[in-house]
Amino acid sequence: MKYDTLIIGSGAGGSAAAYQLAQGGAHVLLLEKGAALPRDGSTLDPRRVLRDGAFLSDEPWLDRSGEVVVPEEHFNLGGKTKWYGAALLRMSPHEFEADQRHQCPAWPITYDELSPYYEQAEALLGVRVFPPEPDLQRLVADLRRMDLRWQRLPMPLGLAPDILSDIREARHYDAFASVRGMKSDAERNFLDRVRHGSSLEVLTGKEVVALLPAAESRLRIAGVRCADGSQYEARQVLLAAGTLHSPRLLQRYLAATELTRSLPAAAHVGRYYKSHVLTAMLVLSPRLVKDVLCKTLLMLHESFPHSSVQTLGGNLAEELIRLKAPRLLPGVLKRPLARRAYGLFLQTEDGSNRDNRVMDAPAGGKPVLDYDIARLSPAQVEHTNLVRALRLQLLRLGRLPLVQSVPLSGTAHACGTLVTGVDARTSVTNSEGRVHGIDNLYIVDGSVLPRSSRVNPALTIYAWGLRVAARLNRGDTHATRATRADSIRA
Repeated sequence: MKYDTLIIGSGAGGSAAAYQLAQGGAHVLLLEKGAALPRDGSTLDPRRVLRDGAFLSDEPWLDRSGEVVVPEEHFNLGGKTKWYGAALLRMSPHEFEADQRHQCPAWPITYDELSPYYEQAEALLGVRVFPPEPDLQRLVADLRRMDLRWQRLPMPLGLAPDILSDIREARHYDAFASVRGMKSDAERNFLDRVRHGSSLEVLTGKEVVALLPAAESRLRIAGVRCADGSQYEARQVLLAAGTLHSPRLLQRYLAATELTRSLPAAAHVGRYYKSHVLTAMLVLSPRLVKDVLCKTLLMLHESFPHSSVQTLGGNLAEELIRLKAPRLLPGVLKRPLARRAYGLFLQTEDGSNRDNRVMDAPAGGKPVLDYDIARLSPAQVEHTNLVRALRLQLLRLGRLPLVQSVPLSGTAHACGTLVTGVDARTSVTNSEGRVHGIDNLYIVDGSVLPRSSRVNPALTIYAWGLRVAARLNRGDTHATRATRADSIRA
């Protein structure tokens, strides 16, 4: 059977595109490498999730020094959206523009062009704000009394309005997967709306290992081959395997079809990897923390324009101390410390450098994630100053901050390895998501993002997937027309 559209991956972009295309009447096949998550409560169990890492990938990679690193990737229906903390924020309009001082390129589209799809995604995800809770309000008020440059904004969350009626779900939504559907995610809010009709077919346990060329032209994708030997064909293919995995599939295709040297966009496949500069901060205070959701406010500071400070949701900070504090710390101390901890998550946009990249594994080898924050000195300096300033202010307030940088393996916000742009000589996809030079291959995951912004990328990925699919539904001529820069030599 030949489908209208084949989508590889069920994360934010893949599921959003599947929903939009199915709504438009297309016959869509979605292939997901992993399985659906269990609903037995294990995805809410802190020991299984945080201590044992039971639902994480164990795929080994190499870093830039040749040392083994295991990225914190999730292979399951719904992808990372099932796990991460439901913070669904828009990028700011100025973050679609270039910022040369911070090594940030421009998007090929404006904020206004993506805005309708932000609105659509927010409606489908049930995004709402919750009243700030007392402990967080007190912390932010104390910081603002010391430094009026701190700004507080409501945090848009994809959580059910009645989540506080289920204390287990309310305390375990950040880094946990909901059992009762109390947290918005790609599977529940997009796929489940259309998967019971005739337009969408979803197959799990289908690891795509190769894109297959059409018989008439290597510049057209005929379908895919999976690890189990099965093959599927479609008129168009949407790649949504994720920032670390989509470029590897495209690299394999370009090598197998001998397009690596002749296709201008090939030089940028896998490059410009970004994942934010991230620091986790556990803040200990004399008071017991009684907030439940915790993640109800976003903090910004005028002196750090590419950065934001969020809170860890639910009782994640408490669980981290209980399960990951040094073993030499006795339980009699862990428990009272854990109940007095508020978790902060500091993130800074890390800019773009072409040497920060993903490379597919050679035969018998491991894939490589080559990333060095020293290549992005403006981001490194801003983030270091942010951590230092906030840490000092908290100490002055009588609170003890425990600081931990998020390592290379922390890939929750990974983006940028198949960037979108106006020119095949500097980007991989055009403004419609089509790969420059390949007639029917589109990218709908976070790998297209030219900028990571100062906030979580999930909502932008959903919106991008909706936009690409909407234009395909309309048969927009810009989505299929080749440009002069697409053309290959000989």
